[in-house]
Amino acid sequence: MNDQIHATTVICVRRDGTTAIAGDGQVTIGNTVMKHGAAKVRRLYHDKILAGFAGSAADAFALFSRFEAKLEEYRGNMERAVVELAKDWRMDKYLRQLQAFLIVANNERAYLISGAGDLIQPDDGILAIGSGGSFALAAARALMAHTEMNAADIAKEAMRIAASICIYTNDHITVESL
Repeated sequence: MNDQIHATTVICVRRDGTTAIAGDGQVTIGNTVMKHGAAKVRRLYHDKILAGFAGSAADAFALFSRFEAKLEEYRGNMERAVVELAKDWRMDKYLRQLQAFLIVANNERAYLISGAGDLIQPDDGILAIGSGGSFALAAARALMAHTEMNAADIAKEAMRIAASICIYTNDHITVESL
């Protein structure tokens, strides 16, 4: 099957010392919705770190597994784990073929790890990935600037807005918070 699998959208919002990552549940192959309730956000390392993915589900699970191994290796030091994963991603031929993005966050920092091995930390505490990522990012920035909503509520509302615009994003939203 040559149709691209879309497994999107994920957003991370950090506000007032709390962190939330939200993801929708839709998985699409070509122009067909294959699943409505996929789990794209999860808790890692003794529930101290949140992670979400967009892109190929199989590739993202491979990256989750590698990231979890790095977390174990560096005893939960998320910053060291993301740097080492990004280095591996850039240098390993297998990893360079993976079509996925990861957002990982704890109560102090959030990072986006791209398919090119890039490591990005946001200026404003907001990261978004996937086909609806730009819609969710714009919505979250507006909500941060013009409301007093908490991180989880901003993430959920931004996802609802993205779902109303992006055909690859649905309103079956999962939110995890720290």
